[in-house]
Amino acid sequence: MSTTVAGVLFIASLAVALAVVYRPLGDYMYRVYSGTRHSRFEKALYRLIGARPDSEQTWGVYARSVLAFSVVSVLFLYLMQRVQNHLLLSLGFKPVDADQAWNTAVSFVTNTNWQSYSGEATMGHLVQMAGLAVQNFVSAAVGMAVAIALVRGFARKKTDQLGNFWVDLTRGVVRILLPIAFVGAIVLVAGGLIQNFGSGHDVTTLAGQTQHITGGPVASQEVIKELGTNGGGFYNANSAHPFENAATWTNWFEIFLILCIPFALCRTFGRMVGQNRQGYAIVSVMATLAVVSIVLTNVFQLMHHGTVPTAVGSSMEGVETRFGVSNSATFGAATTLTSTGAVDSFHDSYTSLGGMMTMFNMMLGEVAPGGTGSGLYGMLVLAVITVFVAGLMVGRTPEYLGKKIGSREMKFAALYFLVTPMLVLFATGLGLALDAGKDGMLNSGAHGLSEVLYAFTSASNNNGSAFAGLSANTPFYNTATGLCMAFGRFLPIVFVLALAGSLAKQGHTPESDGTLPTHRPQFVGLVAGVTLILVALTFLPALALGPLAEGIH
Repeated sequence: MSTTVAGVLFIASLAVALAVVYRPLGDYMYRVYSGTRHSRFEKALYRLIGARPDSEQTWGVYARSVLAFSVVSVLFLYLMQRVQNHLLLSLGFKPVDADQAWNTAVSFVTNTNWQSYSGEATMGHLVQMAGLAVQNFVSAAVGMAVAIALVRGFARKKTDQLGNFWVDLTRGVVRILLPIAFVGAIVLVAGGLIQNFGSGHDVTTLAGQTQHITGGPVASQEVIKELGTNGGGFYNANSAHPFENAATWTNWFEIFLILCIPFALCRTFGRMVGQNRQGYAIVSVMATLAVVSIVLTNVFQLMHHGTVPTAVGSSMEGVETRFGVSNSATFGAATTLTSTGAVDSFHDSYTSLGGMMTMFNMMLGEVAPGGTGSGLYGMLVLAVITVFVAGLMVGRTPEYLGKKIGSREMKFAALYFLVTPMLVLFATGLGLALDAGKDGMLNSGAHGLSEVLYAFTSASNNNGSAFAGLSANTPFYNTATGLCMAFGRFLPIVFVLALAGSLAKQGHTPESDGTLPTHRPQFVGLVAGVTLILVALTFLPALALGPLAEGIH
């Protein structure tokens, strides 16, 4: 079987599996977030944290709850790293440096999981499990909660109540992420991923340096990071390491875990607004963008564009031989289309255009299908912008799902869209202007620019993957990427919740002959087109100086 045919079958089987789980998983999540009963375990958690589960919150209270929970999480995780040498299961590791502890704490709390360190040589089991792995769950659940709050804004009428953040957070973890993660971990253990508490031991690497290598609960953390669409992991080689990704079928399974919840949330959206066809329209936009990206990434990698790959007839540099070029390209596209950050190949070794695709995927705002929850609310914001543009074209007040999109709603949507491009472009310019930024670049010229651009694109969009080639574990990059991750996560969340509150206060506007149908293929194409045009207008100059310039050199 040729590489191309195998790659096509790999992608096709993923599409079939995602289509199979779309309806049952989406319906299950609808029941989770729409139910009124609380389990005994959930009631105990509410009493422990002092939450009142039967009271609802305005968008402002909901936003403050998100921010308060996240700030406390950052402080707790930062402290754990700084005193890890005094904790159980520390494996003798020293405290994490202040700038790296800040970066890591913000990274995992924002669902980014960018790692500027080698996990197995830096942190002990307790910090990995009680700190990082816990955030793999709760940070993903925060994104899901915000998405559900926005959907309630569309579904409800003349109210200022959007639900209860603490209930949404708890149910997302207890009823959705934990059960799937439990089953997924068993599957990965069967596939060869380790699950133990092995003690550390020193080994000498090829570079002559001594490293402390440990065993650990890798299988459970791997399924958690993929299910919550996070990056991060025990091993510096990430999902290319056989302990984190053992074979081709585990590679397939991890991609499936990455994509299943973000896609299925569209079904949940359709059920909550009472129009399943609206969910199908949103998932169609996501799927269209995803398929185009995956196909282009595969084409650019298989055509081995570039001087050296052309000479040898392959683009295997930086690719694990167990997976090959096509499956690695699919993994790379899937993880950059979502806020995953896991890699099973070095994106820095991709062809110029293949590497560009991984950047462009993140520049889309990670909405195809995007992160767990964040992909849905990002796509709904783009749908709002599209409806507004269409309304201007036909000369009538734009409406979406019976809600008028006025100046207030558009301000929140526009601010949401502008946050991450501003962070990416400003931080990249700063990194290229300062010596502290340039000192971390392995390469100069267009490829060096691509390394810096990728790093800040990944951080600002809460993706977490790395291009490689950039020495990011420096005070400058740890501080700068940490700030980008924080602002890139929480400012958009505030704007989304403000938009949700504005929508919920409205009544319902009946459809008329002039109402734009938002469930038809024309609307799907319009949203995809607006998304691509906005991203191209924003980032094309930067891409032209980086991967495009390298590609035509």
